[in-house]
Amino acid sequence: MSRLRTIATRGDTPVLALSIATGALVALLIASFEYLAQGVFLERIMHRPLYQIAAAPAIGLVLTALLLHWIGRRANPATSDEFIRVYHERSPRLPLRDLPAKLLAGVATIGFGGALGLEGPSIYAGSTAGLAVHERFRRWLRREDVRILLTAGAAAGIAAVFKAPATGVLFALEAPYRDDVTRRALIPSLLAAATSYVTYINIVGPDSVIPFLNDPESRLGLNLDDGLVWIARDQLSALFSGVEINDIMGAVLLGVLAGLGGRFMAWLVRQAKSRARETRLILRLFVGASLLAGLAVGADIAFDSPLTIGPGFRAMEWVVAPEHGLGLIALLFGLRIAATIVTLGAGGVGGLFIPLAVQGVILGAFVGQVVNADRPGLYPILGLAAFLGAGYRAPISAVMFVAESTGGAFVVPALIAAAVSQLVAGSSSVAEHQQHVRLGHLERRFTLPVTAAMATEVLTVPPDATLSEFVFLHVLGRRERSVAVVDGGTYLGMISLTELSEIDRSEWDDTTVGSVLRTDLPAAKPSWTLRDAIGTMGDTDVDVLAVTDADASFIGVIREDDILKLDEILDETGG
Repeated sequence: MSRLRTIATRGDTPVLALSIATGALVALLIASFEYLAQGVFLERIMHRPLYQIAAAPAIGLVLTALLLHWIGRRANPATSDEFIRVYHERSPRLPLRDLPAKLLAGVATIGFGGALGLEGPSIYAGSTAGLAVHERFRRWLRREDVRILLTAGAAAGIAAVFKAPATGVLFALEAPYRDDVTRRALIPSLLAAATSYVTYINIVGPDSVIPFLNDPESRLGLNLDDGLVWIARDQLSALFSGVEINDIMGAVLLGVLAGLGGRFMAWLVRQAKSRARETRLILRLFVGASLLAGLAVGADIAFDSPLTIGPGFRAMEWVVAPEHGLGLIALLFGLRIAATIVTLGAGGVGGLFIPLAVQGVILGAFVGQVVNADRPGLYPILGLAAFLGAGYRAPISAVMFVAESTGGAFVVPALIAAAVSQLVAGSSSVAEHQQHVRLGHLERRFTLPVTAAMATEVLTVPPDATLSEFVFLHVLGRRERSVAVVDGGTYLGMISLTELSEIDRSEWDDTTVGSVLRTDLPAAKPSWTLRDAIGTMGDTDVDVLAVTDADASFIGVIREDDILKLDEILDETGG
């Protein structure tokens, strides 16, 4: 038995096996979630009278708030952002007890018409499942496997809900960083995503999540010559395998507009989250419900359908149909952004991947008409890649999603559109906790708080002590070169051998510490990182800093030697 265990725990075997198990588990969770949100609630609500459809998001938002408050024990509505947040924590943790509340809240928000995506709760479910599997089998795993299973779970969530395994892998690897990837989780994520995808399509079917790409239920309309030809998905690759110069120019234009649109939407998302934190729940729900009802009625008047309701699949189908004017397409673009931001600001639970894809499809259709493209079906797909890549800072995932959804068509112009949109979008992102790049060994140490290396049980010197007392008690007795001067718990400054050298030895018995101490040295705060402390030490040419609170009360000291010692301890323990 011990030999079998040795073989099972050798190398990456356990984490790879658990990644497969995680993928299957996540697929089952998301299949149930999507069935409830889409099949049980949203589809039925969309066949109700308009006044009931308009009122449905209000009911969903109220149910969401109640579910998060009572079942989730005051859990926040964040989903995909939680995956990114905990990924960067020293000990990633997503309580399993919050998962039912978040999934049910997602069903309430999306199932009753909130304009957010299914992928948010799916990523959260995958991340939580990955961490739960790690916790259950932690004695078989290495310390670093926690982030690998976390990422694998997120990849499985995306792979299932979008029926796109490669997209799931790339998104999970790209999402934690704006300009980097989490490459160590690649193989486990591939296994989890593939397992999740196979399990999921055997439960719900293989149709693309983008409705106008499905064959034969939905087809892509293309104006060719004088007539309208409807071409099935499996014919797209052959028809568009060549790339023309006009396609490249159109992709560049669309990339610029999508980059600007992604920046604008990222700013709106930040504003909505900020206002939500500052606004009382009752007011948020009332304003959100009223605005969503008004948007639904307005959309029904303009488009003969409440296209602001739900994640936006109906809006995609409407915009790719022929003969829509530029004014109506632009109006739909604005109404859909408004519906998404209002739902988010009102506390709805859902993702932004699908809403970004919807905005990209609408923008692409608009640009296609502006340039009078002879292949208008190309532009909605390019818009999807460019807008999605710009909004989430995940260009590779966006292009792969296009490739998987279209059978390989449009990849070259999609790459160009996504690249240009990244340049224009800059560092903006709808993901709140993304970091720019992975940190190196020392850089990770520097992100620790000063409290990790702070000494609190230290001997200070009062201001009325003489220099002789300072020398004999601290310099000679304790081999300390710099000591904090504290009076009744209040930090006054630092006294060191530098100040001592400027005073004649005969005056030490009559000179107090308080008369020569340095008050110009900054004091560190508990909220500082070790990077802040090291930078300040370098700027002021000292190796000891006092740590005080906001009221200048002395807490402890941070020494350069202690920071170096901490690094050695963490290396030895794997911390």
